[in-house]
Amino acid sequence: MTLTRPGTLSEALAILADRPLPVIAGGTDFYPARQGRPLPGAALDLTGIAGFRGIARDSAGWRIGAATTWTDIARASLPPAFNALHAAAREVGSVQIQNAGTVAGNLCNASPAADGVPPLLVLDAVVECASVAGTRRIALADFLLGPRKTALLPGELVTAVLVPDPPPGARAAFRKLGSRRYLVISIAMAAVLVATDARGRIDLVRIAVGACSPVARRLPALEAALIGQHLGPELAAFDLTDDMLAPLTPIDDVRASARYRRDGAAELVRRALADLAETPDG
Repeated sequence: MTLTRPGTLSEALAILADRPLPVIAGGTDFYPARQGRPLPGAALDLTGIAGFRGIARDSAGWRIGAATTWTDIARASLPPAFNALHAAAREVGSVQIQNAGTVAGNLCNASPAADGVPPLLVLDAVVECASVAGTRRIALADFLLGPRKTALLPGELVTAVLVPDPPPGARAAFRKLGSRRYLVISIAMAAVLVATDARGRIDLVRIAVGACSPVARRLPALEAALIGQHLGPELAAFDLTDDMLAPLTPIDDVRASARYRRDGAAELVRRALADLAETPDG
């Protein structure tokens, strides 16, 4: 296989416009997905593009470059609203995978069990895409269309993930359920972001669950039910009704039954809320 590694975005886009190629941004999913099948004759490696790696803040919020690794995120100094993303970064495979795997690669692989997606959903993340025709931005919830399917158009690359400044005092937590502690594909996962008023009552909450539907989903009915609730230990017993979990459509597979996934997701949400109840305001 011939691997082309351009040094600039314009060079990469010109190559794609001339010839559609498989894209690698870390390769931690690219090679395992082709196990038992021949590799393509050529591929485009994005990890050498100048400015594609790193986290920066400007007046609009935060910019996470497409080639930023999970190790980069785990080590970054970020506000408490990013704590769920921090935690997820430490759960992505092994340390070796975290060192190589990238944010854009995780999103474009579009696995229902991608650990990075729920934390980015609760941050209201936006995906920046570019082609020779220009740049466009897509809400993450609209970018992911289904298993291995995204809204990327032919000739487009993800260039960054954009996160608007979180609300004052917001903080987040992440919980993951798997058959073991590390190197495991999630059975279910949940990210929760909250902000509270002066009395400790929830005035903003975002909740996203992954591995329980074709793409990770927010739970708007549950979010609405939690507004005004005191963020305290009592939320560890909060009753999550069927309508609150309605966006989830878990399946039976080799890792778990649909019922186990659904119950596990509800418990993960409660535990994440309990984690936040024990965390001082950000």
